[in-house]
Amino acid sequence: MVLEFRDEGIYCPAGRFYIDPWKPVDRALVTHGHADHAYFGHRHYLSTNAAAPVIRHRLGDIDIEGLAYGQARDINGVTVSFHPAGHVPGSAQIRVEHRGEIWVASGDYKTTADGLSEPWEPVTCHAFITECTFGLPVFDWKSDDVLAAEINAWWQDCRDTGRVAALGAYSLGKAQRVMTMVDPSIGPILTHGAIENTNAVLRAQGVTLPHTIRVTPDTDLKALRGALVIAPPSALAGGWIKRFGPVSTAFASGWMALRGVRRRRAADRGFVVSDHADWKGLNAAIAATGATRIFATHGYTTVFRQWLEERGYDAQIVQTEFGDDLLEIEEADA
Repeated sequence: MVLEFRDEGIYCPAGRFYIDPWKPVDRALVTHGHADHAYFGHRHYLSTNAAAPVIRHRLGDIDIEGLAYGQARDINGVTVSFHPAGHVPGSAQIRVEHRGEIWVASGDYKTTADGLSEPWEPVTCHAFITECTFGLPVFDWKSDDVLAAEINAWWQDCRDTGRVAALGAYSLGKAQRVMTMVDPSIGPILTHGAIENTNAVLRAQGVTLPHTIRVTPDTDLKALRGALVIAPPSALAGGWIKRFGPVSTAFASGWMALRGVRRRRAADRGFVVSDHADWKGLNAAIAATGATRIFATHGYTTVFRQWLEERGYDAQIVQTEFGDDLLEIEEADA
């Protein structure tokens, strides 16, 4: 096997490196900067050029090297390269080739372009390690145009009724994607510190985002009536949000497609926004790789494996410590 699955993470025995390991290792190839894929404590990190600044921002003074998309690197006789995953800016699938056999570790991915992340590209391979976070037919994403109309209508209604629109969104990926969808003519866009810190890293790389205002203890909220506040989901459940007075709360997540999750969140609105592939996207991606061996990780793995086996794939389940995007634990560095 080109890749195998160990307690530390996905391992390449010939290359002597790991992919997205969750325990400290000597050499880690990292697909993107989310906390369940980029862990602290590795001796050396390798990622895309675009992911490296966010990873360094999150983890501090680490030894990290970046590669351009498609740039091949020989590691102990194994050829590796990073290819766009469409998940968040800088995210990648990692192609690993040894003795003519090609495996791809997808990390997290989304097959539809969002105008923010580098668009997903299929990578032909023999074996494909795929997430299946949303591996059920019920998960069928709307277009960004429809989502934008829904979010803007809610924001405008909040403004018209004298409430602040407070939207919970993950600080890397969803928050910026929502910013690019909303209509800034409705009002100012305010951001929690965790999100604005990430905005600063992305802007420094040339990512275009609309004007936003960091919320600080000195922010004059009365002068910013009709604002949209974007914050980590955890911030909407604590004292941080109370400073804004009357608010309408909403969450942006693929899990908002499930009524039970919406009820447990106790939010006024739930917008189905995801940086992961939906059911159709997962199936389309697997077909596009041409792979016959599929390893399903984090999500509806049992159902998805059965579905793949019924269609002739050699499908297996892999246990990992990658998250499922449901709780979306965030840093609260306001």
